[in-house]
Amino acid sequence: MIFDTHAHYDSGAFNADREEVLASMPRKGVGLILNPGCEEQSSRAALALAEKFPFVYAAVGIHPEDMEGERLDAIRALAAHEKCVAIGEIGLDYYWDASHKEEQKELFAAQLALACELSLPVIVHDREAHGDSLELIRRFPEARGVFHCFSGSAEMAQELLRRGWYLGFDGPVTYKNARRAIEVLEITPPERILVETDSPYMTPVPLRGKRNDSSNLVYIIQKIAELKGLPPEELEEITWANGKRLFGIE
Repeated sequence: MIFDTHAHYDSGAFNADREEVLASMPRKGVGLILNPGCEEQSSRAALALAEKFPFVYAAVGIHPEDMEGERLDAIRALAAHEKCVAIGEIGLDYYWDASHKEEQKELFAAQLALACELSLPVIVHDREAHGDSLELIRRFPEARGVFHCFSGSAEMAQELLRRGWYLGFDGPVTYKNARRAIEVLEITPPERILVETDSPYMTPVPLRGKRNDSSNLVYIIQKIAELKGLPPEELEEITWANGKRLFGIE
């Protein structure tokens, strides 16, 4: 079975057929899905989906793009839910807004501290903020989790791997310009790889341009398995176990 460790089924892109799409996943080989929140409202929506579908789990957190007006105490309360298995999606994004770097770093640090306090892993969003993201991770050596859709260098990956972190890989590994992702995959042991779709975004080849969903994870697994010299079925089993281990899912 496949574990999609990062998918946003609370997104408006699924408003027309959300329940039908999710209900179809087990028969398509998708056995587990983790839906991260990006602020209080989407974190609540993720938990509601987790309550309705036994194979869906949730993470709660404040994304750097959605930080305005958000309350960390609300995230703390939501994290007590029995189907919350991580704090996320949290981190830094200098691509869309580089004018509030200090505020982003303060929020990221506060949520890393919360995750450590609650003994929960974190799901990190890091876009064009690699140096500052790594600096904050160094400040919280007890933190653990995954760098979602990892886009950093092989050198950054090596440090994260040494610190016990996992790296998440999505549709971009199937794109023609995926040179950096391939370099990172070459040094990443299978036991530290998580597979993700980031649905409804980042649809893999050959479906690029269409709405993404967890059933398309097969294309990502096939590409990574090819790069690692493994049968796709073996990589599927390894990444299934990796996700369950990181997020504490029995």
